Amino acid sequence: MNHDDSRRIPDGASFDRSGSQDSLDAMSLDDFWKEVENIHETRGNNHEERQAIVVKEPDEGELEEEWLKEAGLSNLFAESTGDSQESMVFLSTLTRTQKAAVEKRVETVTQTLRKKNKHHQIPDVRDIFRPQSDPKGKVCDRSEPSAVRTTESKNEMQDETKDLKFSLGTNEQKSPLEDMPFSETDINLEIPFAEQAANLKDNSVGKMYKDGGGDTLHTNFRLPKDKTGTTKIGDLAPQDMKKVYSLALIELTALYDVLGTEFKQQKAAKIKTKDCGLFGVPLSVLLEQDQKKVPGTKIPLIFQKLISQIEEATLETEGLLRIPGVATRVKSLCQELEAKFYEGTFNWENVKQHDAASLLKLFIRELPQPLLTVEYLKAFQDVQNLPRKKQQLQALNLLVILLPEANRDTLKVLLEFLQRVIDHREKNKMTLNNVAMVMAPNLFTFQGLGSKTIEQSEFAMAAGTANVMRFMIQYQKLLWTIPKFIVNQVRKQNTENQKKEKKDKAMKKLLKKMAYDREKHEKQDKTPNDADVPQGVIRVQAPHLSKVSMAIQLTEDLKASDIVARFLSEKSGNVQTLKKEEVFLYEIGGNIGERCLDDDTYMKDLYQLNPNAEWVIKSKQS
Repeated sequence: MNHDDSRRIPDGASFDRSGSQDSLDAMSLDDFWKEVENIHETRGNNHEERQAIVVKEPDEGELEEEWLKEAGLSNLFAESTGDSQESMVFLSTLTRTQKAAVEKRVETVTQTLRKKNKHHQIPDVRDIFRPQSDPKGKVCDRSEPSAVRTTESKNEMQDETKDLKFSLGTNEQKSPLEDMPFSETDINLEIPFAEQAANLKDNSVGKMYKDGGGDTLHTNFRLPKDKTGTTKIGDLAPQDMKKVYSLALIELTALYDVLGTEFKQQKAAKIKTKDCGLFGVPLSVLLEQDQKKVPGTKIPLIFQKLISQIEEATLETEGLLRIPGVATRVKSLCQELEAKFYEGTFNWENVKQHDAASLLKLFIRELPQPLLTVEYLKAFQDVQNLPRKKQQLQALNLLVILLPEANRDTLKVLLEFLQRVIDHREKNKMTLNNVAMVMAPNLFTFQGLGSKTIEQSEFAMAAGTANVMRFMIQYQKLLWTIPKFIVNQVRKQNTENQKKEKKDKAMKKLLKKMAYDREKHEKQDKTPNDADVPQGVIRVQAPHLSKVSMAIQLTEDLKASDIVARFLSEKSGNVQTLKKEEVFLYEIGGNIGERCLDDDTYMKDLYQLNPNAEWVIKSKQS
């Protein structure tokens, strides 16, 4: 397919390659369309046709039912209701806008199932949220009786959840934004994003945002320090990450609802894919192959090697990533890699740097499903349609959390590499804008989807996806941060679940007349902190270090890094083989499963948030 230059270059376009580092709108799209042409040339030399992924068109209500399943609320409609108590605890921690998002989907599925006369246990949306303390939270006409739930079951649900309260302040009449110091360049992770967007519609709050407050491409957004520590993806235990995933999906949907933007996950029909090799192989298959050779690896070995090959030459090469390798040579290298990479007989000395860069981009494009996934590729593209740059960043943050682990880890390594290329822009002439323009077609143009691709779209779409790519590179540290409000919701869920588990255990033991054993067990469960450590002091365990335990006096300025340094100062035993960057202080138990603390966590503030936690120093591998 020949690319039409008249579509590619509008009249009067400027082709100043220096480009403004602050505005993609002012710069030429020349790099973008040249990259698209290079992609077409590469595909033209590859005579092996790829099977197109068919995006299924969902039936009425199917999308919302799938959404509820992804959000961990499928038991609302399953014939077996599952753990309804846990669902009620989960629902009790949702914010006002999150509740509205769930109610909207529940109502759609309810109407659909009634039309189809399905005999599922269909809850009324009013019953799901009625236990909350917001009597004004009406969703539909209360004159209509509930279709399924009886008065008895409603009362039972109310009894189970009457003590559950929101901890995020979103049911208060006064907006939490009113009492917080606020800067337009700050990305506020303490207040839910959808709540921030909803408050923008209120004139009294909206005054704080007058004149746009610098919400443009010129703005350099920043992440304010959190005294209780920044939580990165990978810092939490798997059971808590499941809760984070559900909350991120609901929050993203709530944000789009508030902004009046459609958010729909796409679903791909299953297709037959290669079960071995390097290029065109699913990430999961690649990692399964690679982990046999390098146990624990999370990034495909070929991906790692291509990046290291590019960097071994120098990142100062002018036009790096923009200038393509020779197409015939790249094709030959690809075939040779397929045959010799895992055998270890491939000769990397003959691979030129531009060819290696082309192979890296080819690897991304040839994935049988896009790196950003079929489910969320369109959502990533549509981020550009959100009205404010800050909201675009917030949406990207939630989308990164929603990616499968293999995709997210690979994307992270790619973005870190791209930033290193940009760091040498004085020599290689590859600014943030240039790199974004070159890489956007490789991530957002996916030939496996049998639909209209970016090269056939308007110029605004091209600039938009390049802007999304730019944001992903520039703010990658922010995008891999779990918002504090979501971590707080996880803490609330854990606290309430623990209360219920405690009540259930106590009742069972009482019925079995084992009160004495229960009391004895509870005494045994008490940690040394309860009996031996005075108030204002925590006991930190370090089972793998020479000093295995230490009582630490909490002060206003004490940070997690100070505690780790204190343990590492003991110079005997195994500690000599450990470096500061290899060990971390963990918060374990209480209202969190397990959380790796960043160095700047103020321990006294965190202790007040989770006084029942245990504190352990260990490596991330242990």
